Amino acid sequence: MQAALEQLISGKLPYILIGRNELPANAILLPGSFNPLHRGHAALLLAAEKATGREGVLELSISNVDKPPLSLAEVERRLLQFKDIHSVVLTCAPTFSEKVKLFPEAWFALGYDTAIRLLDPAYPAEIPAMLTRFQSLGTRFVVGGRMQEGAFLILENLPVPAGFAELFIPLPESAFHESISSTELRTQ
Repeated sequence: MQAALEQLISGKLPYILIGRNELPANAILLPGSFNPLHRGHAALLLAAEKATGREGVLELSISNVDKPPLSLAEVERRLLQFKDIHSVVLTCAPTFSEKVKLFPEAWFALGYDTAIRLLDPAYPAEIPAMLTRFQSLGTRFVVGGRMQEGAFLILENLPVPAGFAELFIPLPESAFHESISSTELRTQ
């Protein structure tokens, strides 16, 4: 595994797929740091699979926009959580623009908190071009709600730019309502 990870980090491999022979043509990827993997991740992926009829795969990026890259030891530690439970694809794609380049026909399952970062108003000039690219590739984002500041926020609470609503598929609260987070679990 270490040799494959080194090839991934060096750019010689686009990704590493674990737990299956090939990525399904109708994949729905759940990106995350999975530190730790918890029932909210599993519930979001299952709800997204049921809502779309697509096959779920977890996506762990070694690189992250807001954090230093994961060490090889840390990647291996996190991968142990998935053993015999979930298929996972390892990437070095920290942004959705990079993920879509690797998996142009895949859809993505997101929690509300991740969808906010995708549509970050700090980058207003870049968002329409990015969303237009997603449209052209058939990318979709299935968005599950999230508890924030005492309220369960859903896709309808997001400022989706005009003309791009079809990129986002809401998961109703009845299909997905988990308030657990990795950050909370790590602090316990």
